[in-house]
Amino acid sequence: MGEVTRILVTGASGFVGRAVVAEARARGLHVVAVMRSHWPSEWDNDPGITKVTVDLAAADALDTLRPAMNGVGAVIHTAAHLGGDAATHDRDTLAGTQAVLSAMLGQDVRLVLVSSIAVYDTMQLQPGDTLTEESPLEHHATARDAYAGAKLRQEALCRVADHPMWILRPGAIYGPGRTWHALMGPWVGPLHIQIASDGELPMTHVRHCAWALVQAALTDPGGVQIANVLDDDRPTRARYLAAHSKAAGWPRWVLPVPFHLWHRLARLLAPLNLKRPGLLSEPILRARMMPLSYPNSALRAALGVADDAPFETMLTQSLEGGT
Repeated sequence: MGEVTRILVTGASGFVGRAVVAEARARGLHVVAVMRSHWPSEWDNDPGITKVTVDLAAADALDTLRPAMNGVGAVIHTAAHLGGDAATHDRDTLAGTQAVLSAMLGQDVRLVLVSSIAVYDTMQLQPGDTLTEESPLEHHATARDAYAGAKLRQEALCRVADHPMWILRPGAIYGPGRTWHALMGPWVGPLHIQIASDGELPMTHVRHCAWALVQAALTDPGGVQIANVLDDDRPTRARYLAAHSKAAGWPRWVLPVPFHLWHRLARLLAPLNLKRPGLLSEPILRARMMPLSYPNSALRAALGVADDAPFETMLTQSLEGGT
């Protein structure tokens, strides 16, 4: 494979995909932007973006995708369902991924799959452990939720494809318009419950994530390479809440509850088979709230990623609408 000058990005108008397009264009790459609906208006006068509108899971998707692959050196596959509906994951995440892989057949092109840190089995870890690319994965048939199961199945689909491949597993992605996420904990009216711990939050700013994805597209993996996508500066939950409250003015009222007490409550409720919120289900609680360390050393070694801006700077810029 020669120098990559043209890339295809699925889910191009989404939160991550849009940042990837911006990063790729900033590097002078031509982008084939694949999306299901309308594109951002700032693309209208950019001759370096070829816009392709297609539903990846539609029966005729290949008729559009195959010609779109002409001249493409790398595919960054961001398109996926983010919710909890298993049937929608089957359609949007898995059938969509299969369509992309089918369109790549016979092409000299590398794949960059946007997976998720949700694939790891934190039931096999203990508070204070370090989660790395070598940590155990869940099994798709017994995964804690539909999203984790779909991401595991998506990775399995891609692994059997005959393409050089990066499987990148971002943590919680934040940025303009998206500064709150499922790692933060529950609310009771205006009161935020901080399931307190001194572990790191596995987070990455959308701009840093996009940089890593484009860098992977330009880098030969030499087979299949896996890396978690995490920022250098990973705050604790308390630090995140303090920064968000200072910059955004909320949450105003926070009740810290130690992780070990909340964990004990989840275990006590488990035998009762009651319908309960996700954070009172032990597998979900441990995946989102258990104090762990999340090094990004594999990412740095593979791609040379470094993001020098402190977390507070990136959060404040995001809340102010900057990039």
